[in-house]
Parts: sequence; C-alpha cells; structure tokens
Amino acid sequence: MKASLVLGIMSGTSIDSVDYALCRISNKAVKLEKLWSADFPDELRKNLHRAAANEASSYEVGQMHHDLGRFYAAQAKRGKGADFVGLHGQTVFHNPDKKAPATIQLGEPAYLVEALGAPVVSNFRSADIAAGGQGAPLATIFHQFVFAKRGQHVCVNNLGGISNVTSIDWRKGGSQAKMIAFDTGPANVLIDLAMRHFTRGATSMDKDGAWAAQGQVSKLLVQRWLRHEYFHRKPPKSTGRELFGEPFFKTAMRDMKRLSKFDVLATLTDFTARSLALNYERHLPSVPNRLILTGGGAANPQLVKAISEHFPPTTEVITSEAVGWPVQAIEPAAFALLAWLRMNRRPGNLPQTTGARRAVLCGQVSE
Repeated sequence: MKASLVLGIMSGTSIDSVDYALCRISNKAVKLEKLWSADFPDELRKNLHRAAANEASSYEVGQMHHDLGRFYAAQAKRGKGADFVGLHGQTVFHNPDKKAPATIQLGEPAYLVEALGAPVVSNFRSADIAAGGQGAPLATIFHQFVFAKRGQHVCVNNLGGISNVTSIDWRKGGSQAKMIAFDTGPANVLIDLAMRHFTRGATSMDKDGAWAAQGQVSKLLVQRWLRHEYFHRKPPKSTGRELFGEPFFKTAMRDMKRLSKFDVLATLTDFTARSLALNYERHLPSVPNRLILTGGGAANPQLVKAISEHFPPTTEVITSEAVGWPVQAIEPAAFALLAWLRMNRRPGNLPQTTGARRAVLCGQVSE
C-alpha cells in the first residue's frame, strides 16, 4: 500500500479545543507532518458542555451537530491536500453498559468533505459496539504501532478528560505483544470542572498545576473515592463524563465543602493520579518498565509528579515529547491511522481491548 497523507481531528472529553494532526502513513510508519489546535468559541463550548451534561434538548443537539461540523471544517483548511480525513467528533454521550451500549459523537462530516475535497471517515466507535464491544478504547492500535518495544512492558496513558491506558507487554518475545487497554477513570475532567467552578467560567484548566501545588491533599476523601466500583471492575471497560463528569463532581464538591480552593485542586489531582495507579495495580500483569504520558494532562507538571510518585524508581515515567511525539498529537494521529486502516479496508479495533466478538472495519466514509 502506498503512503497517504491523512488529517486526524480529535476533540476529547475535556471539551476545550480541537487538535489537528496531518500525518504521512504507510505500512511501516506514521510520521507527523503538521500539528495545530483550535479553541472552541465560548458559545459552542458552553453548548457542548450542556449536551454532555444532558441539559440540551434534541433540537439543540441537532443544531450543535452542524455548528460543530462547520467549525471543524473552518479550522481544517491548513490540512488541504490530505488524501482523506479521520474525524473522531465530540463525544456527548457514551454508555458502555453490556445490555444496551451506545455512544454519540457530534460533528457533521459533510462540511469537511466540502471544505477539503477529500473523503472523511467518522463515527468510528459504532461498528465495534455492534460487534459486542464498548466502542473504546480505539487509540490502542496506534499505541502498539508507534510505541511497542520488544523485551519491555510499555504503557501509554492518555490524559484527556478521561484517562485511558494501553499496556503493551512484549517481554516474552514472539511476533506480537500482549495488549490490554481500558479507561482508568478521570484525568482532566474533574480538575477542569473545579477551575471553571472557582473562576466562574473564566478559566477552564489548572495551568501548570499552579493551584494544586498550593494545596493540601485530603487523603481521607481520596481513599473514600477510590472505593468507587469502576476502579475495581475488570477490563475491558470504558467510561466518560456520565460517570466521572458533572455528577461525580457535584458529590465531590459537597464532600470538600470545608476545603480551600487550592486544597480542592490538590485533592482532585491526587485522586486522578491514585485512581490511575490503582487500576494498574489491579488490572495489569506487572509494573511497566516505561510509562509514556500523553494528552493535555501530560502538560500539567503537578499531575505528572503525582502519577510518578505512585510508581517505583524502576518505572521510567516520561511524556510522549521525550520520544518525539508532542503530547497533543497522539489522539488526532491515532484517528488519522484509524482512517487510513478504514480506507484500506483493514480492521481498526482490537477485540481483546474493547470486548468485541471480532475485528471490524471502524468508521463510516463520507465522500
């Protein structure tokens, strides 16, 4: 198969901005050619938060689907010349329940087709769900393709709104590594909600972990929250804002009503790190030799420090920057690869990580 120039577009559960990664992809490699981001306009961001919190009507969600599609297209023009596009879309609902799983990502792809004159692959998760999976995680195939290292157990952990890990255990040799991937729980979502709460929407992130660094952790509350059944549930598993977004945050804020704003940020940051480490301890075959942190949370030194403290010195904890991949590039590049696989009629899911009965073609093509 010849190399293709593919534009990957990703906006995660933090609902703050959109990341674009233009990649050259072949059977042998994924090479990042260009990376840029675009912040959501205030009104669109607020509306998407309302949709994710189940506070928007069906009429409003329908309007958002097209407004978001137009926004994706307007900001994608630096990717003109791409052979095709992989659009994740904005998740506003994700229910991994085994009896009736469902997911929805907003963002009408037709506007990208019109703007770029290229086919667009979108709605990646539904085929996996139809095959009995949870529709997540899907970036695992990219993590395996780019970060696997023979003889080592490598974990790639994306810190978006939600935290998800891909365990690539290649210590036993052979032609393939043993793969485990799942969502560990919250990453930035609770921290961002707290910042919006205390600043009345003026700030949506704890830049450089500055507020958390000034606070004291309530270890008692962290221990209580770590009893949440999700952390003890075995993979495959996935989650979203429905579990660790606004509902959890409202309860947590009642628990922390006597804490200062700085203590609140310190406590939520430590909870995020501890919940990640607890999942590793319970659900992975061993402590990793290398832990690669990606996503927006990897740019928060306080969160990175808190995570590092829960691993032994034998684990090398780094960000993806250290291995040549900007932290914001991983997720959009992953959906560029998934689009490349779909256009070449190759499966995009790993059934052992999503719980699907079989490998399937992920994504629907708009032309």
